[in-house]
Amino acid sequence: KMNDGEPEQSSWAYLPDICLSHVFHWLDDRDRSRAALVCKKWSCTMDSGCLWRCRTITFYGQPSRARTLEFQSALWYTKKFGKYLKHLEIKLSNPYNTPFIKKFQVIMRGLLSHLGKCNSHLESLSIKYLELDCLIWKNVVRAQFIRNLAAFLKRMSNQLDYLNLKGARITLEEGCELLNSLSSLTNRSFISEINIEDFFSLHLSVYSSALFHQTMSKFHRLTILTFNYNCISDELLDILREHSSHSLCTLNIKCHIHDPHGQVVSGMSWANLAKRAPKLNVNFFFERVMKHDHLARILLVEIPVRSISLRSCYFSDPDWTMRPTLTNLLPAYWHGLQKLTLELNNDHELLDNELLQLILSCKRLLFLKVWAFLSVSFMERLLQNRAEKKCILTTIKVRIYTAQDDSTEDERLLADIYRKFKYLIDSELNYFVITYPMV
Repeated sequence: KMNDGEPEQSSWAYLPDICLSHVFHWLDDRDRSRAALVCKKWSCTMDSGCLWRCRTITFYGQPSRARTLEFQSALWYTKKFGKYLKHLEIKLSNPYNTPFIKKFQVIMRGLLSHLGKCNSHLESLSIKYLELDCLIWKNVVRAQFIRNLAAFLKRMSNQLDYLNLKGARITLEEGCELLNSLSSLTNRSFISEINIEDFFSLHLSVYSSALFHQTMSKFHRLTILTFNYNCISDELLDILREHSSHSLCTLNIKCHIHDPHGQVVSGMSWANLAKRAPKLNVNFFFERVMKHDHLARILLVEIPVRSISLRSCYFSDPDWTMRPTLTNLLPAYWHGLQKLTLELNNDHELLDNELLQLILSCKRLLFLKVWAFLSVSFMERLLQNRAEKKCILTTIKVRIYTAQDDSTEDERLLADIYRKFKYLIDSELNYFVITYPMV
């Protein structure tokens, strides 16, 4: 149609800039570049800084043509709009040989160098699962990558607030070099969140390292620290108390069977830290560390525990029993425990009564996830107690292991239980319960 000689404009032409930017936000790079060709206004929107604050770049070990184009596009836009970046995530997907790792190292050198020169806004950096202890990382390439990353962290140390290097699997000296880069300008770092879970190579007794303690003493405003139990010592807890107690909120601690975890840590050190850091919550994640004497050495009553996850990873060991942990250790956290995850191959002991009693004793428990050999009647008893408000669970996720090939009868009983408590489940619970044959 024509109006006074002018073509009628689409309603899209009058869309406010802020709304158009919001639409562009949901588009991938390819669709954004196509949209930018529509008109000058849309082209200008493409250059809006708010669209380029977050980037994820995935290096595919075995790329298809489509993935290669996607990667090249993400890399090009990151360089073009790198000055706007606030959050950068690098993913390394299925690295399979040394030439690929060499290519990754060269590209990262250029990318980090460019961002180091043009960016003054970066707040968070995540490069997970580098696995630098793998043979495909040749010594020269590995050393060059660490140098480049350390130089970048040094440049960004005054602005970076979050660093995630989970799964780097690095030596003690190299790891401390990277962490020290965050404080190399002023000998202090005010970064608030660090994830160094599986950061160090397996089997390292980090807790006894003076170099590690010296490195950690340079962090003065930590709020969230995620790491492995093989880093924990009285010295580290004292360092956290002295330098970060005013800000510290969360410690996420992973304890794996292959990491040293036999060190003696004083309950007094935990108590002193908790006293100085009243907002502190501690979340434990145990993998195949199931024996009561091992857990008793770690789970001290002075620790302000909020969450516990115990995973046997399908391993069955008749030498360990879960009952004393459920009846003696975990009830000590009745006043603070909010989340409990148990993944147990307990084919040699039935734990229905002990588990139910633990749940009822934990007055703040909201989340329950259990994969274990349980009787179906356990679910009916649990839901009945929940209906009578004897617990305050809001999430119940249970996988009932069974040694039977045919679980039809158990499934029928679960369906009956669901119907009986449907009014409660539908209105108040995030509920998922199934049977799972373990034959």
